[in-house]
Amino acid sequence: MPDQSGSFANKTAIITGGGSGIGRAMGEHLALAGAHVVLADIDCEAVEGAATQIRATLPAAGSVEGRWLDVRDRDAVQSLVDEVRTRHSALDFMFNNAGISMGGPTHEFTGEHWDRIIDVNVRGVVNGVVAAYPCMIEQGHGHIVNTASGAGLVPPPLVVAYGTTKHAVVGLSTGLRPEAALHGVRVSALCPGAVDTAILDRLPDADLPATASAPVTPRDYLAKMRQRPIDVDRFARLALRAVLRNKALIVVPRSAKSLWYLQRMSPALVERISRSMARMVTKDLVRPA
Repeated sequence: MPDQSGSFANKTAIITGGGSGIGRAMGEHLALAGAHVVLADIDCEAVEGAATQIRATLPAAGSVEGRWLDVRDRDAVQSLVDEVRTRHSALDFMFNNAGISMGGPTHEFTGEHWDRIIDVNVRGVVNGVVAAYPCMIEQGHGHIVNTASGAGLVPPPLVVAYGTTKHAVVGLSTGLRPEAALHGVRVSALCPGAVDTAILDRLPDADLPATASAPVTPRDYLAKMRQRPIDVDRFARLALRAVLRNKALIVVPRSAKSLWYLQRMSPALVERISRSMARMVTKDLVRPA
C-alpha cells in the first residue's frame, strides 16, 4: 500500500485478535507500510506464528511482534498498552479487534453463552479503550479503531447475541468520537460485512452448554443467504484506507454498505427480509428435516 506508507510509517499500533483473520491482515499491511505493530491474541501459537511469517516479508522500516493477551483481563491490557507506549514513546493506533461469533436460536442460549460473548466482544473493547484513551489524551493524539460488524448496523436474525455486542461497540465508538476529538484523539468503528476468515468456520466453544439445535457455522449461514465473503487481504487494504481518512463508521465491503443504507431508508422492508431469512435458515440449517 504505497499510498499509505507515508502516514503509517514509524507509527505504533496494537492489534488485539491479531493472530489470525482481520487482525493479522491489518497488522501485515501496517508493518509493510513502516509501522511498529504489536499483534496480541489469546492463541499464543497463532500470534507468534503470524508475527514470524510477517517479519520474513518486511523491509527494514517496519516491525512486528506477537504477544499473548486475553482481552477480558483489564490489567493485562493496561500493562501491554503501558509497555508499548513506554518503549515507543507513543501509542498511535489501538485496534480493539478481538471478538467471537455465536449463532443459533436465541431461546437456546444460556446465561453462560451471553456472558462469554459479552466478555470478549464488549468488555474486551472497553478494556482496550480504558487502557489506551487516557494515554492518547495525555500525548495529544492517537486513533482508536473498534471492530464492530455490519451486524451492529443491521441486526440479523439467529445471531442476536453477536449483533447485540456489535451494536454496543458501534454505540461506544460513535458516542466517544466527538468527545475524543476535543483532545485530538480519533475514534472509528470498523463494521465488516462477510470477510473470508477462519471465524466463519468456528463452532461455539466446546466448554459452553450444548444447544438442542444443530450447530451452524457463519459460513453455512452465508452460503444459505448466497453471500460471498470478501477476501481478507482486500478487506484490510480498504479498511486501513478508511482509517487514514478518519471515517467514523468504516463499512466494508460494498454489499454491507448497501444493506446499511437500505436499513436506514426502509426499516420495515429490512424487517420483512429478515423474517424470510429467519424462516429459511431455521428450516434448512437449524432444524433440517
